[in-house]
Amino acid sequence: MSSVLLSLWLDWAISGPSSSLIQLGQHLIAAKMDSQPYKGDEKIIIAIDLGTTHSAVSFTHAYPGSVVDVRMVTKWPGQPEAAGDSKIPTLVAYKNRAVVACGAEARDYVGDEEYEVAKWFKLHLHPDSMKISDAPPAYGSNETGTPTIEIPPLPTGVNLTQVYVAFLQYMFTCTKTFFETNTPNGVAIWNRLKGDMVIILATPNGWDTAQQGFMKRAAKQAGMVNSDEDADLRIEFVTEGEASVHYALARTHSQTWLRKGAMFAVTDAGGSTVDSTLYECKEVSPKLVLEEVCASECVQAGGVFVDRAAQVMLKEKLKDSRFGDDASIHDMVEIFEKKTKRLFNGTQDSN
Repeated sequence: MSSVLLSLWLDWAISGPSSSLIQLGQHLIAAKMDSQPYKGDEKIIIAIDLGTTHSAVSFTHAYPGSVVDVRMVTKWPGQPEAAGDSKIPTLVAYKNRAVVACGAEARDYVGDEEYEVAKWFKLHLHPDSMKISDAPPAYGSNETGTPTIEIPPLPTGVNLTQVYVAFLQYMFTCTKTFFETNTPNGVAIWNRLKGDMVIILATPNGWDTAQQGFMKRAAKQAGMVNSDEDADLRIEFVTEGEASVHYALARTHSQTWLRKGAMFAVTDAGGSTVDSTLYECKEVSPKLVLEEVCASECVQAGGVFVDRAAQVMLKEKLKDSRFGDDASIHDMVEIFEKKTKRLFNGTQDSN
């Protein structure tokens, strides 16, 4: 959901986070929505979407007189120089419990017996209520009881906090490097504002204060903030559903259809969850007011489960062939995810 990152900070500004930051949010929203010069204090604001399969970062450097410009981090280690991709795979490679690589570079270690790669580790942080599978049992299975989602194990001797710390540290360091090298006088600006920058983290609709607390502790250990108190002051959370609605309104010419009393639904089909929310527009002027018609839904039906189904099918069909080894299956699933799945639109028999 890297495109939604463009609206994470926007949603945060609209919804008014902690009281100490509400004025900043008001300045930001006025500057962004009306293309007015920004009137608040100089700030760096970073929005991080750590997803199940892919992750991304956006940021803005707001200063008095500027027009707010949201930018994506598009240079990551291990990417081809001309790729300019804003998304990176959410992977951490280990050897003997030591971090070897993250992101795109960690792909090189998948399938290598000397290394272990943490993937889909976001699923470990889901509350128990989100670990119940929303998919029916596989055809022909004898599954009984409450079905649960299959979560890949973490590398041997590595706990979930260590994985999150490693990946957050990697994303934050790469963001710093990108900012410094792509912003005039970037090194001096980062050093001057780093102790006061706002960090916004996207979370699934089904996460609660326990998961937020975990993320704050991991961010502190990753060096993004200095203390628990600093984390409470500078780290804000935005649900993926809330970010999605503002992105949708900004990108669908909402002024042509959004009226008082209008109802609309927004669905965010992510890597591990699909979040759906139904809204009613209560006011358009002097400011937009939206209200949830019913509680948002968060179900386990994300893209990783399509990949897992493809993996099971390929293993079954190729189990007695020379292509049935784990490395070959992994390569096939990766190509399926990058090409076949993304090209499928429901109208063709094959891709």
